[in-house]
Amino acid sequence: MLKNWGAAAICAVALCAGAGTALAQPSGTAGLPGTVGADVRLKLERDGRLTVTEVVTVPEGRTATRVVPLRVSVGADRDRVFQVSDVAVEGKGTASASADELTIALQAGTSTVKYAVVGTVAKIGDTLEVRWQPASGWDTALDSVKVSVITPDAPRSVNCLAGEPGTAKPCTSAELGDGRGVRATEISLAAGERIDVAVGLQEGAAPANALVEETSGLAAAFALTPATGAGLGGLVLLLLGGGLSLWYLRGRDARALAGDVGPVNVLVTDGSGRMAFASPDGVLPGQVGTVVDEHVDVVDVTATIVDLAVRNYVWIEEVDGHDWRFVRRNPADPSLSGYERAVYDALLPDGVDAVLLSELRGRRIDLSRVRDELYADVVAKNWFARRPDAERSLWWWAGGALGLVGVVLTVVLALVGGAALFGLAVVVAGVALAVGARSMPARTKRGSALLEHVRGLRGYLHTATPQDIPDSDREMVFSRSLPYAVVLGETERWLATFAGTRPGLYWFGEAEEGGESGDLRRFAQRFPAFLGALDGVLAQAGHLRSLRG
Repeated sequence: MLKNWGAAAICAVALCAGAGTALAQPSGTAGLPGTVGADVRLKLERDGRLTVTEVVTVPEGRTATRVVPLRVSVGADRDRVFQVSDVAVEGKGTASASADELTIALQAGTSTVKYAVVGTVAKIGDTLEVRWQPASGWDTALDSVKVSVITPDAPRSVNCLAGEPGTAKPCTSAELGDGRGVRATEISLAAGERIDVAVGLQEGAAPANALVEETSGLAAAFALTPATGAGLGGLVLLLLGGGLSLWYLRGRDARALAGDVGPVNVLVTDGSGRMAFASPDGVLPGQVGTVVDEHVDVVDVTATIVDLAVRNYVWIEEVDGHDWRFVRRNPADPSLSGYERAVYDALLPDGVDAVLLSELRGRRIDLSRVRDELYADVVAKNWFARRPDAERSLWWWAGGALGLVGVVLTVVLALVGGAALFGLAVVVAGVALAVGARSMPARTKRGSALLEHVRGLRGYLHTATPQDIPDSDREMVFSRSLPYAVVLGETERWLATFAGTRPGLYWFGEAEEGGESGDLRRFAQRFPAFLGALDGVLAQAGHLRSLRG
């Protein structure tokens, strides 16, 4: 069998010199009746391929089979790997090559076997060497084996060993021929014995292509093999497919966010000529925030509380310049959505008609119902097909589970010496899925259209001026627009635009004596402090994200 290629350390030049001078070329008995003989011709190509031609004579009534291992141990946990291709047989017999072995099966007569080998050229120290076993693994004795080797340039040395695998017995003869040739002969090679020929090459005669693979341990488990390569390729295709699917699902949103969008027409005039504010698609302030960023945030609830005051459900008044009181003005009615009723009940529960913001700070109000109602509301309005939080959670857990399976698979494969790199690929897929979970919620066509309208609404908040609104309608339009400015982060700009006007505020006042509730300049200065304090109280519940610094 093909074993112990480490014998290359034996001095090739000294061995060959002894073999060439002490032994005369024998005549041999190849071709005599009843004997098996082989004439093997090796040719090293410039590209590093070794083409092999074996002419084998099998006596009548007999067969001969050769099995050549293509993975050869060259040390602890290391194999030298050869690749055989272009196998062909002329005569009575068959030959085939797999990743692990070359098999030749011949019947009586003279047959010619041809094949090519990659992996025979190696860098040994400072020298280049081509190495192959022209005879090995035969199930019958060979009476005579003749070997010739042709190299691109004149060879520098030859080392030929014959006998049991692992022995250092020299061949019957081996010599450097004239020019580019090497000749070797072995008489009477027993079944299972081998001939091992190593030829020293001129520098640059052919590229080194020897391949050594780890056979055990972590290095082998994480080696890139055809199987793991296929697994990694499948992972890449899976990620690309997922990315394309996500791109398709989010494409409407991308188009809604691309390009310039002018202000939408949110100022309408009724039959009596009065001007009013009308949000696009009837969207409420809390719904705006959820549709835009796919999360229920603290600012969505803050904007909803301001909107409830603007719509006369709650009165807000400043107390002593550093606190604010919420007073029940009208009871909740069927016109409120589910999440608005939840906000109203959290702010002013049954039996409570007024509460200070400082009192809410110690009460730690529960906003979980608000969150659930608002997510359900955007689905009911057909802006999302499924709850965004449930969609994110589903894909996050799926990615986490896949990553955990990948970790377990990696450990198991590493312990058994399998393709652990495939397990790592599964881990990467799981992590990618978990990280991408936040992008999984997809708006419907209607939701994407609303997103574009919201951009137009932001444009309105940037461009509207008091002069665009009649004096008699200015208080109402300013107030109805303010919750949308809060949720879209345009509060300061909206307040600054109207600070010089005195429209009065029907929903906000000051409890201190002498306060001027109609002074929008003072309101513009104090209202951001109110929003910040309210955000802080709502964030204490821990149910919602807080986007303010």
